[in-house]
Amino acid sequence: MVYNTFGTCSTQINFDVDDEHRVHNVVFTGGCNGNLKAIGKLVEGQKAEDVIKLLKGNTCSFKPTSCADQLARALEQALAEKN
Repeated sequence: MVYNTFGTCSTQINFDVDDEHRVHNVVFTGGCNGNLKAIGKLVEGQKAEDVIKLLKGNTCSFKPTSCADQLARALEQALAEKN
């Protein structure tokens, strides 16, 4: 899936969600390269629902969202499309 972010330094997130709702291959475009690579590694193989619970609502500085929050929103959209 390709998700275009808003309100963050990263502009896009590419990822896969398998039939068991496990997250794979998370790659952010733009943003804090090292931190975003780490997020991808940390969520690899995790259930999308668990990642959403963990990351949704996370903010960055004065912004109402963050790259992690955008990933949670992207996963919510992916799950909605699967159903």
